[in-house]
Amino acid sequence: MKSQSFRFLWIGQSLANLGDIFYIVGIISMLYGITESPFMLALVPFLNMIGRFTSGMISPLLLNRYPLKTLLVFSQVCKTILLGLLSLILVVQLAPNILILLIFIFMIAFLDGWALPASNAMLPRLVSNNELVKANSFFSIVYETVNLGGWALGGLLVAFSHGQNVVLLTLVMYLIASIMMTRIVDPTEFQRKVSRERRNGELIEGWRIIWRNPLYKSLHVIIVLEAVANVVWIASILYVFVTEVLGETEAWWGYINTIFFIGMVIGGILCTRFISMFEKNMKTVLIICSIGLSLITLLFGLATIAWLALVIVGINGIFQQLKGIAVDTFLQKTASSAELPKIYAAQSALVSLLFAISSLTLGALAEMWDVRITFILSAVLLGLAAIYTLIQHRRFLINEK
Repeated sequence: MKSQSFRFLWIGQSLANLGDIFYIVGIISMLYGITESPFMLALVPFLNMIGRFTSGMISPLLLNRYPLKTLLVFSQVCKTILLGLLSLILVVQLAPNILILLIFIFMIAFLDGWALPASNAMLPRLVSNNELVKANSFFSIVYETVNLGGWALGGLLVAFSHGQNVVLLTLVMYLIASIMMTRIVDPTEFQRKVSRERRNGELIEGWRIIWRNPLYKSLHVIIVLEAVANVVWIASILYVFVTEVLGETEAWWGYINTIFFIGMVIGGILCTRFISMFEKNMKTVLIICSIGLSLITLLFGLATIAWLALVIVGINGIFQQLKGIAVDTFLQKTASSAELPKIYAAQSALVSLLFAISSLTLGALAEMWDVRITFILSAVLLGLAAIYTLIQHRRFLINEK
């Protein structure tokens, strides 16, 4: 992976992701200082997901008309401009308007809606085919490391500084990320697609590609079931589980999140260390991880000992990472350069919508009944995904593009 463009992509994307975390932490800090309302804080992830869903739905129109690099750079530059405007407002106003903060959250998330699919689709263009698993593993390790340190570091910055200063720091990171992304050289020649369909036909193009290909369809059935099931790991549900079931303080919520991300990093390292074995047995990895995730989630939901819950969640992180790399590699090695961005755009929109709806639904279930019910329900959904993977195992073959 000696490609300079690959380096510019992962460095730029890492800075952008870290900036996303910092600015959200800063906004949450300011919102809580103004309102002290849990509902207002819950609006932040909700608007974030709705913004990405809305953008993901219209991204096929852009993917047909503009190169991936153009979309990546445009998204990041516009995010930088928006954050610059927000920073200016925060400097001028001592007490920022809540509505303005929420609008900026939605707009920045909207721009991310096509940046993420474009970034994922760009990766296989910048490395050779035999380095794809290694590149995906490396990308995942970097992404999880950013997540692991980003929230903790963002919290420290807010504690020792102010939310406004954290937003200003994010602006600097966005600027550097924008410069990095302009340096990427996409070797795939772009061909503007002149569609004879109406625009609503273009909007569902990614869905059509998924529906018509048995491999893509099967992978996305699994992705849908997992998107709903994995909502149990959001802060609001996990926090209740830690306090009510494990009987521990809020600190253990942080420990569980940290161990989960460490598990994800270990999964990425294992994949990098045993690349040839992983590539030869991706279908087996997918099946084993699907079964394992269902059992592990059930065990976690039934656990009452805190240290045992930490061990279980670490194993969960490893399985999640291995399965995610397998799914991405199946898609990237099979889909054409024209299909892949549209597949990722449809996937991003679908996952964002399901996450937003499921977080509210499972959150309500956790409040009405025992929080363990949500983990049992999650385990059942993951079990259905595992059964489906076993039934459709013949579809999980790579027909390289």
